[in-house]
Amino acid sequence: MTERKSFEEKVVLITGASSGIGRATALSFGTKGATVIVSDVNEKGGQETLGMLQEAGGQGIWIKCDVSQANDVSHLFDTILKSYDRLDYAFNNAGVEGEEANLAESTEDNWNKVININLKGVWLCMKHEIPIMQKQKQGAIVNCASIAGLVGFQGISTYVASKHGVIGLTKTAALEYAKSNVRINAVCPGVIHTPMVDRLTNNDPKALKDLIQGEPVGRMGKPEEIASAVLWLCSDGASFVTGHALTVDGGWVAQ
Repeated sequence: MTERKSFEEKVVLITGASSGIGRATALSFGTKGATVIVSDVNEKGGQETLGMLQEAGGQGIWIKCDVSQANDVSHLFDTILKSYDRLDYAFNNAGVEGEEANLAESTEDNWNKVININLKGVWLCMKHEIPIMQKQKQGAIVNCASIAGLVGFQGISTYVASKHGVIGLTKTAALEYAKSNVRINAVCPGVIHTPMVDRLTNNDPKALKDLIQGEPVGRMGKPEEIASAVLWLCSDGASFVTGHALTVDGGWVAQ
């Protein structure tokens, strides 16, 4: 089997697929033969991702979903099963950065929004993904955490808490379903040049330069580099890997 078709006849779900890492991962799976379910709350961006996927020769469908809402998530998986009657891989990637403020100044609204999307959303999606994969007797799930799930960052305590929670969910679920041949891992991106980074820095060249100076490799990461890690975690090459939080950060947390 060629690399291009290494995921042929497989069905993959990507949440948060309207831009950045989600979009890059959807395109990467699609160009390697997978059928991709493109999902996001942002319909315009999601439709753009699907169009890019189809232009590249891939195939898939768009399903709008707010992962923080149980009814939306149920509809997402009902549609997947009606359309394909299977789900081989899932990348639970939907997330938001929230407001920047020290803990005592941060708001309850921000806490609820960030935790509901970043952590509850992963939990809700896995509650549907795991039974489908158990029935199939195989499957792989990758949850998008962050280096903020491994170390602390001042000014974004809620985001940090949400991503630490994603890693905890990942490790526990991996143990619970290891004997079902359902592998569950997390990817921990470092500073990746995405719309989220642009929002955090307000596209300020000095702020971007400061971020780059903190990188041992001397540059920010690319969304495609995270996509490559996600595809590997889903591949047969990672068949003995479960419960792992894979850091892809240019050496940031090694400092």
